[in-house]
Amino acid sequence: MGQLEGKVAIITGATSGIGERAAEVFVAEGAKVVIAGRRDAEGEAVAARLGNDAMFIRTDMVEEAQAEALVAKTVERFGHLDCIFNNAGGGGPPSGDIADVDMKSFDANIAINLNTACLV
Repeated sequence: MGQLEGKVAIITGATSGIGERAAEVFVAEGAKVVIAGRRDAEGEAVAARLGNDAMFIRTDMVEEAQAEALVAKTVERFGHLDCIFNNAGGGGPPSGDIADVDMKSFDANIAINLNTACLV
């Protein structure tokens, strides 16, 4: 019996990298995992590889309605939700002098790296 037996987790940004590896470990430890991300092909491939204990839900975490739907679909499929691994993120605005950073890039960086953790 794994340490996460019977638990249900959402892992955002799980289509590659740290999120993908976390999904692998969670499933290996007995959890049911919802892989959330924006890249359909990658998300579907991870879920298929992990089997019946995983599913992919395409989610853009900066969109509040999509984040809410992610939680609702998770509970619908698995009956409850125990934890969320907020891993969605991205690179920041181009480096250089702070005076040269445009606010649109700055706001997008804050949205993906900070706001998303508050949406689910």
